[in-house]
Amino acid sequence: MAHDPSPNRTDLPADLPTALPSTLPVTDLTRHRRLREQGSVERADLDAILDAGFVCHLGVVVEGRPLVVPTVYGRDERQLYLHGSVAGRSLAGGTPVCVTVTHVDGLVLARSVFEHGVNYRSAMIHGVARRVTDPEEKLAGLHRLTEHAAPGQWSYARGPNRKELAATTLLALSLEEASVKIRTGAPDDGDGPDAELGLWAGTLPLTSFWGAPVPDPLLPPNTPVPGHIARRAGTRHG
Repeated sequence: MAHDPSPNRTDLPADLPTALPSTLPVTDLTRHRRLREQGSVERADLDAILDAGFVCHLGVVVEGRPLVVPTVYGRDERQLYLHGSVAGRSLAGGTPVCVTVTHVDGLVLARSVFEHGVNYRSAMIHGVARRVTDPEEKLAGLHRLTEHAAPGQWSYARGPNRKELAATTLLALSLEEASVKIRTGAPDDGDGPDAELGLWAGTLPLTSFWGAPVPDPLLPPNTPVPGHIARRAGTRHG
């Protein structure tokens, strides 16, 4: 089985344009109805939010009940790939889903509790998830997913065998119908009546960084940390 699938594989109809528009289409599901000033229709903002993370929440209705499942993801220009066990009820495919990715950048601490908020970047993707059955696309999708979370790991670790591939479900979700919101900056009450209270107000930033690699206790002594992992230590995540 090929271990290094082409990262450029797609299953697009021949008549689809290769270049994507720079703005996202606005639909009934993606229209910004509240806090419109925080909304964005720029595809670059969607890409940046997805590229900054690797964990999403998949929302789907299963047997009449809503389920929200955290899972890792990867992407190409047009699709989001999600994976899990074949036993997972949320990964059946063929049904409408909603996937969210959120980054919290800090607390917004205002002069009144009502004006408190969060600085954040979020994306919400709607669509019908497609279960990937083509072996080549499945391997390519898992390659993207692995490299998205841990660049360099696909070529370093052992690739999946046939049994492992059979036990894994991969879903593909189009990125065409997505909603993006971003909030930055200071509290909104600096020029209101509460400014006379004399209370401190501002933001409390939140950042996260990758720590030093922690070896498996069962590793043989002096097993080196691969460079693609060691280089991430101390770098910012998100």
